[in-house]
Amino acid sequence: MTGAMYAAIAGLKTHMQNLNVIGNNVANINTYSYKAGRSVFQTAIYTQLTGGSNGTATVAGRNPSQIGYGASMGSVDVDMGSGNYAATGNPTDCMIDGQGFFLLGDKTLPNNFAANPDDPSLFTGLTLTRVGDISFKADGYLSNYAGMAVYGFLCTGVYAEGDTIPAGKKVGDPIFSDQLVPIRYPRIRSVTTGTGDDAATGLEVAYPTVAEGGQLTDAVNTEGGDNAEELPFAQFSSISIAPETGIISGTCKDTGQTVIIGALAIGNVTNPNGLTMESNNYYTVGEGAGDLTITLYGGAAETMGISRVNGSLRPDDDTTGVDLFTIRSGGAKERILSGGLEMSKTDLAQEISNMITTQRGYQANTRIITVTDSMLEELVNMKR
Repeated sequence: MTGAMYAAIAGLKTHMQNLNVIGNNVANINTYSYKAGRSVFQTAIYTQLTGGSNGTATVAGRNPSQIGYGASMGSVDVDMGSGNYAATGNPTDCMIDGQGFFLLGDKTLPNNFAANPDDPSLFTGLTLTRVGDISFKADGYLSNYAGMAVYGFLCTGVYAEGDTIPAGKKVGDPIFSDQLVPIRYPRIRSVTTGTGDDAATGLEVAYPTVAEGGQLTDAVNTEGGDNAEELPFAQFSSISIAPETGIISGTCKDTGQTVIIGALAIGNVTNPNGLTMESNNYYTVGEGAGDLTITLYGGAAETMGISRVNGSLRPDDDTTGVDLFTIRSGGAKERILSGGLEMSKTDLAQEISNMITTQRGYQANTRIITVTDSMLEELVNMKR
């Protein structure tokens, strides 16, 4: 009889853990990009009363007799599917329509890439998220509400007359760096055109130079001689994000021209359900998630002239066995839906139903304990 009580106690604990999962899902019913959890129960240890037999020439076969001792929590699975779109009215809010994650980190992470260019595992130091509440802050960097920089590929200039222009490109097309870095505004500088009485002073965008390993070099104001100063960041309005490519552009307030700032990167892992969940809707790439690969939205890398990331080869050219960067062609392609965020994946109707069945399961296990206690009482009272 005590075995039944222990089994019921195990059932109580398991149903309580399931209620924790349900409670967390319900609590996050309005949390952007929340991925609902699901409990999977499994049977606990079994005691074998009699063994099984395949039978002999004279005796028929026999099944084993076993008694179980309750249930336990097998796993908590996460539904990593894409949620519905929720309009927010903020033009830089983004939702990923499809698989993948935004890549976040601090501003100094490229220093690690530069110091260890042959170690693609450093990219797992990036933080992943599905919440695209991003905007350009006072320091000129694109970051989320918590100040974590958003990673992607910067525009380092445009093709001009006299440049060696690749096939399919033309004068005025943007030039993208293949170094994964925090996205930030270009700077602005004054320029003088003409000579003598025809000389005129104006402003132009000073694009950054991105060296191998992600080291950014900015043009500086050299008028101060040895005391050269950093140029100020350009100011922008009407920031927009192209849905098919993730390219960020805006109107430069200083020059009035439309300027391409950079392109958002997207991170994919072999097993999204294997990501380690953190607070604030963050994920980290730990054991079970597989390899992290860096891509661009809509398979746009090829048209943008990017075939490598921080010196790492594409998988079809790679001899190290590390799949760091992929150019996706055909099939499903992610896209950016701006002006809104991804809704929670919690299905309230399903969670309420799960809550009811969990409550009844908990009640049934308490009844087992009550009945077992009553039977033990009768046994004790047999001799008075």
